[in-house]
Amino acid sequence: MSRPLSDQERRKQISIRGIVGAESVAELKRGFNRHLHFTLVKDRNVATPRDYYFALAHTVRDHLVGRWIRTQQYYYEKDPKRIYYLSLEFYMGRTLQNTMINLGLQNACDKAIYQLGLDMEELEEIEEDAGLGNGGLGRLAACFLDSMATLGLAAYGYGIRYEYGIFNQKIRDGWQVEEADDWLRHGNPWEKARPEYMLPVHFYGRVEHAATGAKWVDTQVVLALPYDTPVPGYLNNTVNTMRLWSARAPNDFNLRDFNVGDYIQAVLDRNLAENISRVLYPNDNFFEGKELRLKQEYFVVAATLQDIIRRFKASKFGSTDSVGIVFDSFPDQVAIQLNDTHPAMAIPELMRIFVDIEKLPWNKAWDITKRTFAYTNHTVLPEALERWPVDLVEKLLPRHLQIIYEINQRHLDVSEGGTKRINMAHLCIVGSHAVNGVAKIHSEIVKTQVFEDFAALEPEKFQNKTNGITPRRWLLLCNPGLAELIAEKIGEDYVRDLSQLTKLHGCVDDDLFIREVAKVKQENKVKFALYLEKEYKVKINPSSMFDVHVKRIHEYKRQLMNCLHIITMYNRIRKDPAKLFVPRTVIIGGKAAPGYHMAKMIIKLINAVAQVVNNDPIVGSKLKVIFLENYRVSLAEKVIPATDLSEQISTAGTEASGTGNMKFMLNGALTIGTMDGANVEMAEEAGEENLFIFGMRVEDVTELDREGYNAQKYYNQLPELKEAVDQIKSGFFSPEEPELFSDVVNMLFHHDRFKVFADYEAYVRCQEKVSELYLNSKAWTKMVIRNIAAAGKFSSDRTIKEYARDIWHGREHSLCTMLCLRSVVSVLLLAFLWVGKG
Repeated sequence: MSRPLSDQERRKQISIRGIVGAESVAELKRGFNRHLHFTLVKDRNVATPRDYYFALAHTVRDHLVGRWIRTQQYYYEKDPKRIYYLSLEFYMGRTLQNTMINLGLQNACDKAIYQLGLDMEELEEIEEDAGLGNGGLGRLAACFLDSMATLGLAAYGYGIRYEYGIFNQKIRDGWQVEEADDWLRHGNPWEKARPEYMLPVHFYGRVEHAATGAKWVDTQVVLALPYDTPVPGYLNNTVNTMRLWSARAPNDFNLRDFNVGDYIQAVLDRNLAENISRVLYPNDNFFEGKELRLKQEYFVVAATLQDIIRRFKASKFGSTDSVGIVFDSFPDQVAIQLNDTHPAMAIPELMRIFVDIEKLPWNKAWDITKRTFAYTNHTVLPEALERWPVDLVEKLLPRHLQIIYEINQRHLDVSEGGTKRINMAHLCIVGSHAVNGVAKIHSEIVKTQVFEDFAALEPEKFQNKTNGITPRRWLLLCNPGLAELIAEKIGEDYVRDLSQLTKLHGCVDDDLFIREVAKVKQENKVKFALYLEKEYKVKINPSSMFDVHVKRIHEYKRQLMNCLHIITMYNRIRKDPAKLFVPRTVIIGGKAAPGYHMAKMIIKLINAVAQVVNNDPIVGSKLKVIFLENYRVSLAEKVIPATDLSEQISTAGTEASGTGNMKFMLNGALTIGTMDGANVEMAEEAGEENLFIFGMRVEDVTELDREGYNAQKYYNQLPELKEAVDQIKSGFFSPEEPELFSDVVNMLFHHDRFKVFADYEAYVRCQEKVSELYLNSKAWTKMVIRNIAAAGKFSSDRTIKEYARDIWHGREHSLCTMLCLRSVVSVLLLAFLWVGKG
C-alpha cells in the first residue's frame, strides 16, 4: 500500500504541516476507529475506501467543533461588527486537506492513516468537490472566506446549497457532454443542518395600501433551511460559518387550496417549491433572464436578511427602547458585501423590511440601507449585466417593484427603452456606499466607461480592490514541496503574510536554491504526467514545456488564439522536421456553458486539432495537445503546480482581474499574457521583463474599434495565419465533415468582438521568446524565482484587509490567546456539542 517517501514527501513532514506528537497520532487513530464503528457502523473487514474517507473526515471535523462553538460564543459576547458576504456562488472544492492544514493536523493525520495501513492520497481523492460555482467569481468567494477567518473577522458567507453544482464535463468524440453533479449522493460530512433557524420566504401575491402602510398579501411561501459549514482560519482557533440555504415546501403546501381532493398530487407538487435550490445556473459572464434564477436570487437574499436582523436584534446594539428596536446603529454593526449584482434584490428587500415591517420613515431607511451595502463589480461584458424585465419582477415580487420605482424616481430617473428592464448594477450603485472593481485597470474602466455617469455624481464611491488567492490552498495544500522549500529559506511566517516572499529576491543567484526550485517543478510535472496517464491513458513527456490554458471557455478568453498557435507550431514542425523545436505539451481545459454554441465549437476544434497533432508520426513527442476534461478546483490543484507557462491572453479590457494568473505565478509558472486584468499589476510587481507581455493595450483596442477591425487584412498579410485558418476552413482537422467549423471561421472573419487575428502575430512572436528562454533552464528558473518573490501582493489576505479598512471598517479579532487560555477540558467538553448561537 505505501511506498518509500520521495524528497518532496519527506519535506512535507517538516513543520509547516503541523507538529506530530505520539499523543495526537494515537488520539486520531482512536477517533478514526470510533467513527468507523459508531458513525459508519462498519468493521475493517467490510469497510470500503469511502467508509475510511468518512471516518477520517468525521475525526478531523471533531477537532473543529470546539473551536467553532467558542468562536461563535466569542462573537456573541464581544458583539463585533459582522461582515456578511452574499454570493450566489461559493466554489469551495474539497474540504478535508484544507481543514487539516488550517488546524495544523496534516502531519499527525498522515502518520495516523499510515499506521492504520491506509493511503492518505487515495482517501483524499474520494471526496467530491463542492462545485457550487462556475469559475472566478465563486472561487474568489471561497478564498475570501478563508482569509476572513484567518484574519479573525466576524464574517459569514451566505449562499444557496445547490443540490446539483456545476455539471461534470465529459468529452465524447471531441464534444462536451454535460452530466449532473450529484455531489451530495453519499452525504456531506462537513455540513450541519439547522432546522431550528428555518425561515419563510414569500413570492407572488399582491400589495395592499392602507393608512398603516403597504402590505404584501396572498403570497406563496417557501421555507429556507440553513446548512452550516465551518470555515477554519489558519492556525488561529477561529472557525467562521458559511450558511447555505436549501428550499423546502411548507407542510400545508398546496393543501390550503381547493385541490385538497388530490392529496397525492399536492405532495408531489412540493418539488416545485424545492426546485429553487436544485441546481446552479452554469453561466459564466452571461445573463439568462429566467424566472427560476430570479427566484434563487431573491430566496438567498430574503432568508439572509431575516437572519442578519435576527442576529442584530439579539445583540446589545439591537436592544429595544420604549418604542421598539433602534436601527440607527445597524450600519455600525452590519456590513453586507454584494458579490456582483446577483444578490442585488437585498437592497429593496432591506428597504421593505425597514419601511413596511419596522415602520421606519423612507429617508432614514434609505440612509441606513446605503451605509450597510457595498457592491463588487466583476465584469464589463454587456451580455453579463443583469437586466430583469419589469413584468417578471412585478409578477414575482410586486412590492419590490414598487420600492425599486421609488428608488428610481428619487435617484436614477432613467428607464430603458423597449421592454422595460431593471438594471441591477444601477440599483447596486445607488443603494451602496462603496462600489469596487477587482483590478486597477478594471476599476478604471468601471469608473470612466461603464458607469461614468454615476462616477461623475459620486466619485468618492468608486474604489479598487485587486483580487487575491488564499496561499493556504494555492500553495501549502497544492504544492507542499515548494511551500517547504520557501519556508526553509525565509521561515514560515510568509503563509500568513505573503508580502514576505520579497525576501526570495535575495535567492535569485543562489545556485542551490535555483536547482531545488527546478527540482520541485520537475517532481510536480512527473506526478501530473503519471496522473494523466492513469486517468486519460495519454503518455506525455515530462521534460517538455507544460503550456497550460485552463479557465472557462469563452470567446473573450481567446482559447481560439492558442489553438491557432498550436496549428502554427504543427505546420512549422511538418515543414522542417529536422529543425530544433522546443518540445511542448499544450494543456487546455475548461467548461463551456451548455447553451453557448461557439464555446462548445471551440472545445470540439481543440480536440480535432489534438487528434491530428498527437497522431502525426512526423511530430512525434515534440508537440502534444491535451484537452483536460472536467476542469474544477481539485484538478486545478494538480495542474497548476506542474505548469511551466501560464496562458492569460484575453483581449485587453475584457478580463476584470483573473485569479488563475495569480495561482500560476505563486506556483512557479511564467506568464504569457496581454496587459489585461491583474496581469498589469503582476507585471508591475515582478517587472514587465519577467513576464511575456504581448499584444494590444486597452488604448490600441479602443483605437482599432474607432477605425473598424478588419480581420481579412491580417489574414491577407500573415501567411502562417492564413495557412492555419485555411486548414480549419477546408476540413483538414475534420475530414469527415469539412464544413464542421464554418461557424467558427465565419465568426473570426465577420463578428469577432475579441480581435483574435489582431494579436496573432505578436502572440506567436512572443511564444518564440518563451521557447528560447526555456532552453536555458537556469535563466528560466531565475525568472520563476523573481515571479514567486513578487507574488505577495496577490494574497486574498491583503485584499480582505483592504475591504475591511476601506469599506467595512471591521476590526480583526484574535481568538488565539483567548482560546489558548481556556482549559483544555472545556474545549474537549464543547467538542461534543454543536454550535449554539446561530
